[in-house]
Amino acid sequence: MDDLLGEFLTETSESLEVVDSELVRFEREPNNSEILDNVFRLVHTIKGTCGFLGLPRLEALAHAAETLMGNYRDGAEVTGDGVSTILNSIDRIKMILGELEETQEEPEGADKDLIDPLLILAGVIDDPNAPKA
Repeated sequence: MDDLLGEFLTETSESLEVVDSELVRFEREPNNSEILDNVFRLVHTIKGTCGFLGLPRLEALAHAAETLMGNYRDGAEVTGDGVSTILNSIDRIKMILGELEETQEEPEGADKDLIDPLLILAGVIDDPNAPKA
């Protein structure tokens, strides 16, 4: 395994353990900006490293989660649906990392099933299922 990729996988796995526990705390304390800032920084670092390593699938998923967390940092109301969707995204990132570790290649996929809901919740894209005005 490439040393850089191996280091990324190790550090990202450690970061995701922190993200998991912090998001569970955040669900209970949605107005705790310290928790949100910590999770945001970790996901931002993962996203940036994915860009550097040429892992576009992971980068896109982390970016969408980061976008919603950025809205929360800017004062948007934190919702249970939003936090759950972020948690589901973290689980998907872990799955992709597991495959990456096994094969040394990022698995194919677009993750629209998570990216679109994150971006809808963040107000970046319109919900196609919302009633028309």
